[in-house]
Amino acid sequence: MTQHAIATRGSLTEVRYEIRGELARRAHELEAQGRQLIKLNIGNPGAFGFRAPEHLQAAIAQNLPATDPYTHQQGLHSVREAIAAHYRSRGAPNAVPERVFIGNGVSELIDICLRALLNPGDEVLVPSPDYPLWTAATILNDGVAVHYDCLPENAFLPDPEAVEAKVTARTRALVIINPNNPTGAVYPRALLERLVDVARRHHLLLLCDEIYDGITYDDAVFEPLAAIAGEQPCISLGGLSKVHRACGWRTGWALLSGEATRIGAYHHAIDLLGALRLCSNVPGQYAVPAALSGPDTIGPLCAPGGRLYETRRAVIDACANSEHLSLVTPQGALYAFPAVVGDAAEGFDDHLFALELLEVEGVLVVPGSSFNVAYRNHFRVTLLPEAGMIGEVFRRIDHLLERYAQAARERRVAVA
Repeated sequence: MTQHAIATRGSLTEVRYEIRGELARRAHELEAQGRQLIKLNIGNPGAFGFRAPEHLQAAIAQNLPATDPYTHQQGLHSVREAIAAHYRSRGAPNAVPERVFIGNGVSELIDICLRALLNPGDEVLVPSPDYPLWTAATILNDGVAVHYDCLPENAFLPDPEAVEAKVTARTRALVIINPNNPTGAVYPRALLERLVDVARRHHLLLLCDEIYDGITYDDAVFEPLAAIAGEQPCISLGGLSKVHRACGWRTGWALLSGEATRIGAYHHAIDLLGALRLCSNVPGQYAVPAALSGPDTIGPLCAPGGRLYETRRAVIDACANSEHLSLVTPQGALYAFPAVVGDAAEGFDDHLFALELLEVEGVLVVPGSSFNVAYRNHFRVTLLPEAGMIGEVFRRIDHLLERYAQAARERRVAVA
């Protein structure tokens, strides 16, 4: 009898998520063989010794007896009220509990928001580089991800005129990731105003991933998009994973702001999709009011002397001291996105570099092209390890890049 393999969804061949992909699987194999690795591929605070703040843990513990039943598909009303009040304090218009949706992390909400929006062939403007879930979720919901450049020579900030040039009759939404993953760019208010104007003139839904909203460095200032967007339909996404170091709790939220008559059908579509998955993680919801009204626990980590700040400083110094690396200083989020330059960049392939760095030097990073960029000379590292580890990591990176540079010099001599 002929055996037939189970076919998979065709669009999956276009989906990339190298953060947890082939290289991560190879790292797992190496660890099973007894190799000690330094893994800088995922922004997972708990894996680096961070803990969720104690007042968040206490809020869950105190309410645990009430967490057995399902909640409303949008989440507990009291929790949604706390989220709405938080956004009202930031100037968001029409921020009420009925417009708040709680999900199993921002990742689930990204999928729901795009599924509620897109018909086959609809286009979504996505930054390049992007957090690759945005491109993947667009494709898996039968849309087309149209990437707009955020170039290193412009500090990884987009050019609004270039963004607008990508708009077609099929464009439905504009994605903004601020502070940005993977680059650490923080968007100034004037730039956000111009992007909102593009969305307003072309009737686009704004989708703003603000999961790193409290993580900024030096004089960078986070500007919440909903307040700038005003009556323009806008989804603002946030959660407990990064600012509050509680990734495993899978607790995120989305606020739908904008003029009521323009968002009614879309609101109902998101509500329907939320109902189909019943509800989000209930215990984690009880931590949200404590997170939004309690003490600031992320600010000290991002200030001089704080762990994230000092690790970021160590990365900046390591890149400055290397003849093979260049870095646009990250202003926010939990990552740096160095570029390989000079002789080492000759014929450089970021994926092959990441694989060799893992196999030979025992360091796991993410190739820059995984973030949907055309160039192949970048890689991403997280800022979560202790600053003291960074020197060793970049010593190993430089060791490999020096080999590449020497090989390039020898090739030139041979040709001459």
